[in-house]
Amino acid sequence: MAVDNDLLAKARKRANFRLCNVSGYTSEILEIQADTPSLHVLFIPGNPGVILFYKEFVEFLYELLAGTASVTAIGHVSHSRKDWEQGRLLSLQEQIDHKIDFIREELQNIEIPILLVGHSIGSYISIEIFKKSPQKVKYCVGLYPFLTLNPHSTTQLVIAKIAKSHFVAAALSYLVASLGLLPVQALRFIVRKSLGKSWSASAVEAACSHLSQYHTMRNVLYMAMTEFEKLSETPDWAFIRERKAQFAFLFGDDDHWGPLHLSEEISKLVPGIPISIERENHTHGFSCTEAGSLWVAQHVADLIKNQWACTNQ
Repeated sequence: MAVDNDLLAKARKRANFRLCNVSGYTSEILEIQADTPSLHVLFIPGNPGVILFYKEFVEFLYELLAGTASVTAIGHVSHSRKDWEQGRLLSLQEQIDHKIDFIREELQNIEIPILLVGHSIGSYISIEIFKKSPQKVKYCVGLYPFLTLNPHSTTQLVIAKIAKSHFVAAALSYLVASLGLLPVQALRFIVRKSLGKSWSASAVEAACSHLSQYHTMRNVLYMAMTEFEKLSETPDWAFIRERKAQFAFLFGDDDHWGPLHLSEEISKLVPGIPISIERENHTHGFSCTEAGSLWVAQHVADLIKNQWACTNQ
C-alpha cells in the first residue's frame, strides 16, 4: 500500500477537543467537522479508551478523506483526565451503551451515513453498535480487533488475573497514580524511557495526563475484567456473515489481541469478507506513533473510498 509520508511534515487541520454530556456521563470528544460532508466517521478506541492517543490518526484520516467526511472520536467514560463520575467503574456493556446513546443523542439527526472504525475492543464495540443501529451505520472497520480470547497469550492471562482481583487492581492503580505526583518533566521522562521511546508527543502527553489517574487505571482494569468475561462467548458470526459486504478487518502480523489464527477463522466462517494484514511493524498500539497513525489512516481511507465507489456504482 502506497503511503503519502509527506503528510507527516505537512500542516494539517487539527482535531478539536471538547466535553459533552451523553446520558449523564461527561464524555471526551475529538472531532474535525467537514464543511459539506457526505459521510461521518465515528471512531471507537480500544482499552485504555483515551482518545488523545488517537489524535494524529483522526487528523490524518480527515486529511486523506479530503474533507468529504467529518471524523469524531469518542473516549470511554472515566478513561479521562478528571474523575467526572466520582470513582464509578463501568463495564464493557456500559461502555457499549454509552456509544449507542452518543449516536442517538448527537448524531441521530444527521442525514449522511455513519461509518464505524474501532480499534482492539473498540472493534467489538463497533459490531455491537452496528447491530443496534443498522439503519444509521453503513460500514464497519475493525483495526487489530479484539473479538475473542486468545488462550496462547500470556499477556492476556496476566492481565485477566490482575483485573479479576479487586485488591491487586486497586494496588496497581494506586502505584501508577503515584507517578502522577511527580513533576511533569520527570513523568514525561519516565514515560518516554519505559513506554514511549518512539511515541509521538501527544501519546506521551495522553499517558501522563490520563493514565496517571487512579480512576482511569481502575476503569481500564475493570473494563478489561468484563471484556474477558464477555469475550469468552462466541462472537456473533451470523450477523457479520449477513452483512459481510459492510465489514472489513485489519490484523497485525504479531498481535496477541487479534492473532492471525483469528483472521483465518473469520475467513473460514465468513468467506469473502475483506481482511488485510499489516506487516509494517506498527504493532497493536499503532496510534502511539505518527508513522503508525498515518499508515493505518491511509489503509482506512482506502477502504472507505473503495466501499463508496462500489456503493455508488
